[in-house]
Amino acid sequence: MKSPSKPVRRGSPAASFRTQIEKAEVAGCARGDMTLRLTLGDASLLKRDPALAVTDITFADGAMTFLGVPIQEGGVTESKLVVAKAADGE
Repeated sequence: MKSPSKPVRRGSPAASFRTQIEKAEVAGCARGDMTLRLTLGDASLLKRDPALAVTDITFADGAMTFLGVPIQEGGVTESKLVVAKAADGE
């Protein structure tokens, strides 16, 4: 029996996450209201991306951020940008 093939990545995860963050900002969301929920694989790729500028990713006090957006690793089957909803329903 053949094992299932791995999904093909369509580019750098950093480029995809950067685009998602920029789109959310254009829609009026502040980076402080966003969280990147990443699969362990995408988090690993992001940490090891040789094309990523050192200033784009930070590690401080046990937390990782990408472009100022906090990252939560694991616990998801697909990486996504989570944007907090406004308390007043906007």
